[in-house]
Amino acid sequence: MDFPNTLLFTYFLILSAAIDGAHAYAMVTGSVFCDQCKDGQRSLFDYPLSGVKVTMACANSNGQITMTREETTNWFGSYAIRFDDIPDLTGCYAQVSGSGEGSTGCSAAAGPAQSVRLMFRMFDMEMYAVDSLLSQPAQPMSFCPRSSTPVPSPPSPSTPTRPPSFRLPPLPPAPPVPFLEASACSHEKWTAPEYKCRWKVVNPDMKVAVVFGPLAAEKYGTDMTVWEGLQGRGDPYRTLLREAITSLLNSYNSLLFPYHTLSVIQHMSLALMGSQQNVLLTALRFRRANSGSPNLTCKLTPCK
Repeated sequence: MDFPNTLLFTYFLILSAAIDGAHAYAMVTGSVFCDQCKDGQRSLFDYPLSGVKVTMACANSNGQITMTREETTNWFGSYAIRFDDIPDLTGCYAQVSGSGEGSTGCSAAAGPAQSVRLMFRMFDMEMYAVDSLLSQPAQPMSFCPRSSTPVPSPPSPSTPTRPPSFRLPPLPPAPPVPFLEASACSHEKWTAPEYKCRWKVVNPDMKVAVVFGPLAAEKYGTDMTVWEGLQGRGDPYRTLLREAITSLLNSYNSLLFPYHTLSVIQHMSLALMGSQQNVLLTALRFRRANSGSPNLTCKLTPCK
C-alpha cells in the first residue's frame, strides 16, 4: 500500500473511532419574538423575548402526548432543547407556555404552535429547528401600520355630503436615527476605548458560550469572554469568532447592517458544524460585511 492510501486508511480509522466513541444526541433550537402589531407574523417592529418558557410536546398517531420538555429563552430570545439520545421527534411541536422578565407587556396571548423540523442528520447527531414563536400584547402598539384597504361603507342617500377634509402641510423631515442608519465597523473600531459606550445588548465581559450557544461553548470553552474573542487572530476558528462578534455588534448598532442578529448566530453555528473551509468562508463573509463599502461606512461616534 502506497503512502497516500496508507494515510487515507489511517484517517478513516481515526474518524471511525471518533464516531464510535461519540455520544448520540439531538438538538432542537428556535426563538421567541414579541408580535407587537398582533399580525401573526415576524415584522420590523418585533423584538426577541428573554425569560419566556417554551414547551415542546410530542404526540403519537392517536394524538396522545408521549413526551414533553420545557426550556427558557436566553437574553437573545433563543432556546435550545437537547436530548442525550436520538428520539423520534415526528409529530412534535413547540409553543410559548409562560411569560418571563423580558416579556413585560407582551404576554397577553401566545401565538400558534410550530412544528419541529429536521434540518440535518450526521452520524449520531440530529439538528432540528422551529419557526419563530410569537407572544402578543393585549392590544397592537400605536405605531403599527393600519390596513391600507378599508372596507367602503354602503352609500346612503339621506346622508349629506361631507366637506373635503382639511390636510395639514407636510412636516419637515425628522433628524436621522442612528439605529436606522447603515453602518459597518471593523473589530479595531469596536475595541477602541472611545467607542466602548456604543456597545448594545452585548457587553465585553459576557461569555462567548452565552452569546453563541452550545456549539460555541464546545469549541471555545465556557470561560472565554466576548472581549477576549475580539482579540483572536491567526487560527481560523479564532478569526471566525472575532468577525462573528464584530458582525453581532454591528447588527445591534444598525438595522441596515447586511446580517441581522439571529442570522449572525445562525451562520456562526453552521460554520462550527462544518469543515475548516466553511469556517474560513464564513469568517471571510463576516469580514467583508464588517469592512463596509463606499456606501456603507462606520457611523460610530466617540463617547463624550
